[in-house]
Amino acid sequence: MAPTLTDVAKQADVALSTASRAFSDPQRLGPETLRKVLSAAQELGYQSAAKQSDAQAGGSTVAMVVPDIANPVYGTLVKAAQGEGRRRKQTLVLHDTDRDPEREREAIAHLRNEVAAIVLCSSRLPPDEIAELCGTTPVVLVNQEVEGVDCVLGDAAEGLRQAVDYLAALGHSKLAFVPGSPQSWSTPRRIELIRSLSAEAGLDLEVLNWRAETVSAGTAVAASVLATGATAVITHNDLVSFGVIKGARALGVEVPTGLSVIGIDDVALTEVSNPSLTSISIPWAKAGALSMELLGEILSGHRTAPRTQLLPAQLVVRDSTAPAPR
Repeated sequence: MAPTLTDVAKQADVALSTASRAFSDPQRLGPETLRKVLSAAQELGYQSAAKQSDAQAGGSTVAMVVPDIANPVYGTLVKAAQGEGRRRKQTLVLHDTDRDPEREREAIAHLRNEVAAIVLCSSRLPPDEIAELCGTTPVVLVNQEVEGVDCVLGDAAEGLRQAVDYLAALGHSKLAFVPGSPQSWSTPRRIELIRSLSAEAGLDLEVLNWRAETVSAGTAVAASVLATGATAVITHNDLVSFGVIKGARALGVEVPTGLSVIGIDDVALTEVSNPSLTSISIPWAKAGALSMELLGEILSGHRTAPRTQLLPAQLVVRDSTAPAPR
């Protein structure tokens, strides 16, 4: 049974009239009271009568918010989500925040009143702020985890373990890691994990300062990678890896004979780059389709509790890795 306004009032520990006012006339409530009611509604999966009507009518509109549509990962996500949305007779609209947290805030604040639901990809916002901004608008997070919200996570842990073990087996003893933005949910987790895995494998690890998640940033960081003395590098994503290969070559170091390079994501271009890129494959297409499936359950009232879906990654070996140079 779908949650009712009475359920929301009990969860938030407020009067029923107060809970009702949060949706009909929120300006009359204090910020803390409004936050309590909206958080309770989000946790229970409650939708106001107007949004329930929209969802039941079919043909609802869902917004997908991404940090950078130029990154092939998000093209893959959008395409898969759009295909699943078409099957469900939903229209998908896209908003690109250009990796800017303020633009993301503005987008959510606008979209929450214009669409039936939101898919928020790789958010740059703090978890508590996401829940508060979305209010009662159903939301699914991709590559971000917030308690009480449905999440789809690309779990790079197993792929990173395979990558570190593979490099150790190739005889590499020093590894560099180029992290992404500190505002990215995955960045601190990957740093912690790769430190642990490197220690287990007996590899000396150098974590460089974070870089933008672009090819040009990878080209710029190549000199820093080589300066560490590392014979192998793992980067936050494939785009940075492409740039590292270009930058290393400009400095007279060939990949993989002088430097082994591993990316993360396994975008389509990894197969045609020169050399083809060894990468940790994350099933982003599945993530895009699954995000729409989860939203469908929420909008139809069939979701009983928020779920977190983990999509495991695996290493795909290509030509950018080789035995350590002697």
